[in-house]
Amino acid sequence: MKFLGKPRSQPAAFLPLCWLFLRILQPGHSHLYNNRYAGDKVIRLIPKTEEETYALKKIHHQFKVDLWQPSSVSYVTEGTVTDVHISQNASRALLAFLQEANIQYKILIEDLQKVLENGNSLPTQRNRRSLSEYNYEVYHSLEEIQSWMHHLNKTHSGLIHMFSIGRSYEGRSLFILKLGRKSRAYKRAVWMDCGIHAREWIGPAFCQWFVREALLTYRSDAAMRKMLKHLYFYIMPVFNVDGYHFSWTHDRFWRKTRSRNSRFHCRGVDANRNWKVKWCDEGASMHPCDDTYCGPFPESEPEVKAVANFLRKHRKHIRAYLSFHAYAQMLLYPYSYKYATIPNFSCVESAAYKAVKALGSVYGVRYRYGPASRTLYVSSGNSMDWAYKNGIPYAFAFELRDTGHFGFLLPEMLIRPTCTETMLAVKNITMHLLKKCP
Repeated sequence: MKFLGKPRSQPAAFLPLCWLFLRILQPGHSHLYNNRYAGDKVIRLIPKTEEETYALKKIHHQFKVDLWQPSSVSYVTEGTVTDVHISQNASRALLAFLQEANIQYKILIEDLQKVLENGNSLPTQRNRRSLSEYNYEVYHSLEEIQSWMHHLNKTHSGLIHMFSIGRSYEGRSLFILKLGRKSRAYKRAVWMDCGIHAREWIGPAFCQWFVREALLTYRSDAAMRKMLKHLYFYIMPVFNVDGYHFSWTHDRFWRKTRSRNSRFHCRGVDANRNWKVKWCDEGASMHPCDDTYCGPFPESEPEVKAVANFLRKHRKHIRAYLSFHAYAQMLLYPYSYKYATIPNFSCVESAAYKAVKALGSVYGVRYRYGPASRTLYVSSGNSMDWAYKNGIPYAFAFELRDTGHFGFLLPEMLIRPTCTETMLAVKNITMHLLKKCP
């Protein structure tokens, strides 16, 4: 099972040359971002009064900031932790405005380009040719992830079956890995998707890690063996394939899909506001230029439609829906679009509590958990609520590390710890599902 390991180390003299060569060739490396983030800053603000909240909303429109947290300016209220990414040109004016208005702020990232170039969230040196030595501790481009899926499909046909559920807006295949022992005709299943939002690279990294762990440990780990014997896992490592590809080649902080709009120059729809559940209500925007644009109609995005169709078709045996996002360190469950309590609350709540406890047991990382509307904010038209409303009793959304120090630029050195702890939470939820609700 060598392909599950890390690349061999190269002779020392070879490294500088190799590094230089890779820096030049690397798709999505800083040269392709054309130094566009030089001097950009990420600033954290927490409005303390209504006046400050109003001022922050004004800033958002005036300075054209890229909001990292929360996802929409409509969520900014007193006490809301607000992280904004602002260009070098606008940052001077913004900082002057904040000082003038006496609004406290903290600079989280001083120069975004430098953080990118320090390999904090861009591919570091690696052996790009060999799939047999695939490195799970670096971020991978869409092409690499899809080659990896093909490779596993060939080499692990007893446990893995790869198939496509359709095509993206730009015509890319939407690939799924079906993982599990072919033991009996009817088996319950768990759906997992990563990368609904393009810039959240730790998501796809976790989906790959999950597959790696399953293949590496199912012989030695009783829990994993039980999971693969009694369940199928449908895993979609990259949901928003077009957006993810674009975040590697053009804009590291792209969030949406890449569909075109006939009336506006702005592209893309928030694939997590495009589902047919209280569509385009609170927490979603009707404006195509906004990051939380809900789309012209529910399931307008081919990626959303394909997944929704697949889940509808298999809803009788899919018992859990798990979606992986970043960043906030939270484990969320329905409802997101309203404050009401779900019918099987005690069951889902206890699964969440145990999962978060297991997650914190390795590195002491704390996750908040609870209904999304109360724990995060009210948002309509998202996949978790839709899955729950369509009969999948366990629906969860993970917001992985961190809480803003790196934000979307979680360094590659944190892939292993993040995935290790998340793995425990996922196994916990899955085992809970197998035991059935008390």
